This record gives sequence, structure tokens and C-alpha cells, in this order.
Amino acid sequence: MSAEKYEVLIIEDEPAIAEGLVDLCVFKGYDAKHVSNGEEGLQKALSNDYDLVILDIMLPGMDGFTVCNRIREKDRELPIIILSAKTSESDIVEGLRLGADDYINKPFSVGQLFARMEAVLRRSHKRAMADSTLSLGNMKIFFREFMGRKGEEEIPFTRKEIEILEYLSKHRGESVSRQDLLREVWGYDNAMDVDTRTVDIHVTKIRKKIEENSSSPRLLVTIRGEGYQLRN
Repeated sequence: MSAEKYEVLIIEDEPAIAEGLVDLCVFKGYDAKHVSNGEEGLQKALSNDYDLVILDIMLPGMDGFTVCNRIREKDRELPIIILSAKTSESDIVEGLRLGADDYINKPFSVGQLFARMEAVLRRSHKRAMADSTLSLGNMKIFFREFMGRKGEEEIPFTRKEIEILEYLSKHRGESVSRQDLLREVWGYDNAMDVDTRTVDIHVTKIRKKIEENSSSPRLLVTIRGEGYQLRN
């Protein structure tokens, strides 16, 4: 890791887990703060004082899904990792749909959690987005603005969605595997055991924004056995 001291906000209502995460973060060289309810967590997350949010779902007051959604309404760049005992397919899909960068199930491996945290932080601080545009069908996407435009309609994108599109656009017409995206966009090592639903769900979100019919995509297509391909 860089000598830079990253600020991590942990929104978690289980004292033992929260205290353990804070201690581990400090040991790893992070500056970690902890809050135990959703409302306070949202307020602190939007204070612009943090580089990463670790977010539980089952919180008193305001649940983690609402917190994630409210953060994304105001800030499309702040990295969010959901850490939750809610492990159903629908919960994971909902968390990623609302804009989380990753979703890790409890109980969790400390080593894998910190590997993913470091990867997310490396990516978010690596560089500013390129000042370029991408034309897809009747939409023009502005990378640095995290925004797409169809005529007068503006469609917001998260940073992760823009990074996926930027990488795919550099390999336009080629098949890009899930592992390529996990390595180049998320920063995860090949050996890391990462659930590929993270990639699939982000791709589904992008299709709903760029395709005329997301159930029959023509711009961002799946190549069976290979991965994804950006066309047009």
C-alpha cells in the first residue's frame, strides 16, 4: 500500500465485528472510524472525509440499502463495500444495483476483505477519469462527468460503470472475460476467489442504461464461454 493514510468509515451495529474491523484497519495502517446506525453513517459518508465505506445492511434506523442508495444520489465516486449476513441472490443483486463496488458475505475472510479493500482503494486513487466521450447507439457518454445523454435526457453512471465502459471501449469488438474485468477494473488478482456475479450485475445495470432493450442487448453483448464484447 501507499504511505498515504486512507480514511475508512465502518457502518456496523455489531460491536464485536466493528471493534475487530477498526483494530485490523489500524494495524494495516488505515485511519478507521465506526458508527453503529444508518442515519449517522450516511451523514458521515457524505462529509467528504472518507476514502472507503464498509457498510452493513441490517442497521438500526436506516438500513444499509437505503444508506447506499442515498450515498450514490450525492456521490458516484466514493467506494462502498457491503459486508453483510444477508447473502441471498436478491440481496446481493440489490446491493450492487444500488451502487456498491463489491458485496462480501459474513462470515468473511479477513485476508480477502483487506485484499479487496486495497484493490478498491488502489483503483479509486489511481487516476482521474479520462476527459473523453463514448458514443453508443443514440447515447453519448462523458467519462469525466459520469453522465450519459440521450437527446435532452441525462443518465447518471457510477464510477465503476464508467470504468467498465472505458475498458471495454479500449477493446471494442474484442471479447473481454470476467477475469479481465475483475483484474483491470476492480484490481483483483487472478487467484482471488471473487464471485463473478459482481461483474454480471454491473453489466446488467449498464445495459439498462445504454440498450433500447436490455433483455436483447445489441451494444454490450455476451460471448458465450468468453465474456463480454462492446459493439457499435
